[in-house]
Amino acid sequence: MQRICFLLKVRPEKMAEYKRRHAEVWPEMLDALRETGWRNYSIFLREDGLLVGYLETDDFARARAGMKKFAVNEKWQAEMAPFFEHLAGGDADDNMRALEEVFHLD
Repeated sequence: MQRICFLLKVRPEKMAEYKRRHAEVWPEMLDALRETGWRNYSIFLREDGLLVGYLETDDFARARAGMKKFAVNEKWQAEMAPFFEHLAGGDADDNMRALEEVFHLD
């Protein structure tokens, strides 16, 4: 199992709407995440827009690639793209760069 942590940046003027959207994630999107191996997935948002994501999965690359096969993910990513700063091509999933885990207390 991999523990994955990643950072993204939400535009300050979009933060309230971003929170609202994540309070109402589409059931089909949740099903797709589960089916592709995203477990124990949390998103944290700091007041300046720094987003910290955490999830557990067997294979992060495979989990992200699996989401590309779902039409609901394509729609979700298209709707979410304007919420983020500094996407380096692709959607938010493409810009999730796992941070190196340097310590873990079990």
